[in-house]
Amino acid sequence: MPPASPSLSSLPGSPAFPGTPAFPASEQELEDLLATPSPALVADAARLEGDLVILGAGGKMGPSLARLARRALDAAGRTDLAVHAVSRWSDRAAAGALAADGVRPVAFDLLDGDPAGLPDAGNVVFMVGAKFGSAGDPAYAWAVNAALPDRVARRYRDARIAAFSTGNVYPLVDTAAGGCAETDPVGPVGEYAMSCLGRERVLGHHAAAHGTRVALLRLNYAVDLRYGVLADIAATVRAGEPVDVTTGHVNVVWQGYANEVALRALHHAAAEPFTVNLTGPETASVRRLAALFAAEFGTEGREGVTTGTESGTALLSDASRCHALFGYPPVPLRTLVGWQAQWLRRGLPLSGRPTKFHVRDGRF
Repeated sequence: MPPASPSLSSLPGSPAFPGTPAFPASEQELEDLLATPSPALVADAARLEGDLVILGAGGKMGPSLARLARRALDAAGRTDLAVHAVSRWSDRAAAGALAADGVRPVAFDLLDGDPAGLPDAGNVVFMVGAKFGSAGDPAYAWAVNAALPDRVARRYRDARIAAFSTGNVYPLVDTAAGGCAETDPVGPVGEYAMSCLGRERVLGHHAAAHGTRVALLRLNYAVDLRYGVLADIAATVRAGEPVDVTTGHVNVVWQGYANEVALRALHHAAAEPFTVNLTGPETASVRRLAALFAAEFGTEGREGVTTGTESGTALLSDASRCHALFGYPPVPLRTLVGWQAQWLRRGLPLSGRPTKFHVRDGRF
């Protein structure tokens, strides 16, 4: 038997991308990597006017985005600006860790609290959203995803608001078509996607009526190694279970890049809302990803790695506008595959929150 070729996950970075960082070998290393600002972000942070408020900072992406913002401001010499991380903060340890890093945690119930109690700020990143369970409780999804943005926009009428949206506002498209661009018609499927379009429309109303400066970030599947599409596929393959390829193609993007774009997009917020698809450049084959993970785990050739037949349609976005404005993600897809396999082989923790990327009827 010929010797096995070296796994990409054993390499410090992709040879094709020599600037790719090394594999983060622990949760602390992962957090540090996610919170390391690029020179471009530092330059943009230097130009910010007013404090930054992050709403929904206790979610999956919020703590790393808050740390990234604080480090970027510090590197830019803007210690005069505060970063406020707003959440209910039921996890007191997470809030304390942020405070130790110079972020100001703010315990606040955004649905029921008086918005006047929120910190003043010239910049807002809106990360609040309700997805999982929305099929069973659509009224709650609409309250969080569409009604809450109205309260926030009224409170921060004069601020710049960068709001996370989702690629789910688009319809499923032919996988050969290259994904939806920002100028393509929306076509949300299901209550969750419709309520997220409601968020966009409400913020668009405040932009038109009051001149509130808005940026809308249509994100498709951030990858953090503890969760994401790659974690879902890799864990399934490693468990010896078949990966369903009915939804046969996906977009994914390194979470550190998604966080950077959210912060840099504040300078693009405008009264005519700035809308950008936020994801990686590849249309990734789920079948191919499953095969790559089988090779990583030494189970290639085993029957039953995948099941089903590709439908020919998927939720896909064309993020070329994002890449033209903010550059390409610094961690390419093939490196992320290697990192994800290495993460699982080392027994490092997963969030236990699957993406449900395979859902096609919008029922999450």
